[in-house]
Amino acid sequence: MTTVRAALVQAAWTGDKESMIKVHEDHARRAAEQGAQVVCFQELFYGPYFCQVQDASFYSYAESVPGPTVERFQAVAAETGMVMVLPVYEEERPGVLYNTAAVVDADGTYLGKYRKTMIPHVAGFWEKFYFRPGNLGYPVFDTAVGKVGVYICYDRHFPEGWRALGLNGAEIVFNPSATSAGLSEYLWNLEQRAAAVANEYYVGTINRVGVEPLGDDDFYGQSYFCDPEGRNVGEPASRGEDEVLVRDLDMDLLRTVRDRWQFYRDRRPDAYGDLVAP
Repeated sequence: MTTVRAALVQAAWTGDKESMIKVHEDHARRAAEQGAQVVCFQELFYGPYFCQVQDASFYSYAESVPGPTVERFQAVAAETGMVMVLPVYEEERPGVLYNTAAVVDADGTYLGKYRKTMIPHVAGFWEKFYFRPGNLGYPVFDTAVGKVGVYICYDRHFPEGWRALGLNGAEIVFNPSATSAGLSEYLWNLEQRAAAVANEYYVGTINRVGVEPLGDDDFYGQSYFCDPEGRNVGEPASRGEDEVLVRDLDMDLLRTVRDRWQFYRDRRPDAYGDLVAP
C-alpha cells in the first residue's frame, strides 16, 4: 500500500504577524515529528481574517510570493523534509493583491502558487476590497508526495474548479479556509466530501478557530481529510482548539475508485456549452 502521511494545521489568531508565523513554525515541526510528509496551513495563515471589515490598513499584510514568509518556510520545508502549502496575502505589485497559496516541495524548492479564483463580497466576507480574482487557472504541483492542488475557502462552493483540478491530475487537494459559524457551517461536511467523490481524489480542508477581534462569530475549526469515497479519514479536528491533524492517506484507493467509477471517461464536455455561456 502506498501511503502519504498528511497534516492540517488549525490555529487561533495570536495578535500579531510574527507570533503567528512562529506558532506555525512550531506546528510544522510538530507535524514532522509525527511523520507528516505534507502540511497545509489555514487561509491567510499569518494574519487575522481581516475581511470581516473594510480597512485599507490591512493591505500591509501583503507581500511578494515568493517573499519573506514563503522563503522562511522554504527553510522549514528543507529542514523537515515536508511539502508545505502556505496560504498568504500576495502583493504582485502596489495595488494588485491576491489571496494566494504558495506550494513548496520537500527539499525547500518553491514550486509555484494558486490564487483564489472566486472572491465573495457579502456581510462579514468583504473580500473584493482586498483581493483581485485569481488569474493562474487551476495548477497542480508535482511534489514529493504526488500531485497536489489547492482551492481556497469560497472557491469550494463552485464545482468547476474542483473538476479542473482533477482533470489536471490532482491526487490531493487542500482547501484552506477561514469560515465562521454564522453562515456556512451547515455546508462544512457536505461540499468537500461531495467534491472528493465527484472528482476521485483526497481533500484536506482546514479552518481556523476562535473568535477574532474583528468579528462576532467563531471560526469553528473541525478541519478534516476525506477520501475519494467521501469518508472522513479519522476524526475531524476539534471545534475550538489549536490542533495539528495528521492522517495516513491510502493512495492506492485512488485507482480502486477510478477503476470502479469512470467519471472522467464518461463526462461529456461536448454537452456542457450552455454552462459557460455568458
